[in-house]
Amino acid sequence: MKYFSISEVSDMYNIPESTLRYYEKKGLLPLVERDEVGRRLFSEVQMALLQTVICLKNTRMPIRDIRQYMDWIQEGDTTIERRLEMMKKHKQAVLDEISLMTDSLQGIDEKIKRYTNRVGEERS
Repeated sequence: MKYFSISEVSDMYNIPESTLRYYEKKGLLPLVERDEVGRRLFSEVQMALLQTVICLKNTRMPIRDIRQYMDWIQEGDTTIERRLEMMKKHKQAVLDEISLMTDSLQGIDEKIKRYTNRVGEERS
């Protein structure tokens, strides 16, 4: 299995090393291995989990919920229904946020149009 150092992971995902340490401390990256001198080693499994954490963080899932999700992953297949339900609820929250942003963007576009027209009138 291939392993990556914390600096390699930081570079790959453009995430500060301190953020990766924080994620591990908060339980978002379980089972990170260490080398003989204690440096973190990220396996392909941890990299896949990190991609999930990034996805959930980018869609504004709270850390406590991400930690719960990771706990359920570690517990195994007995938690699949809970994970599915969590993902369905989170998806709906993301869709609601997208809808709100889309509606708000239309309001911003209206303001830009109004100001563009006024600036054009003043230059005429």
